[in-house]
Amino acid sequence: MKLLVDMNLSPRWVKVLSDAGVEAAHWSSLGAILAATHGDKPSVVQIRAEDVSPDVIGTQVVAALQQMTVELEEGALITVDPNRTRLHVLPLQPRS
Repeated sequence: MKLLVDMNLSPRWVKVLSDAGVEAAHWSSLGAILAATHGDKPSVVQIRAEDVSPDVIGTQVVAALQQMTVELEEGALITVDPNRTRLHVLPLQPRS
């Protein structure tokens, strides 16, 4: 699995994910537009928390990645917050 770490997250996340066996790169080194293109790749993991440091929510993020590996490989948007984790399969469709 390869992940792109979003700009609002510290580049330290790359090491945390790498240590967990996940290949990762920071957004600042790659860039992408997913919602506008209705693409089915790459998968995206959002972290919605007041403190997004790996020390605080890293274990929960790694657990979500391990639990949803199949969906991420096929194209998914996962949102992790301190209370729950949500999954949306790509491509994202406008709400009707």
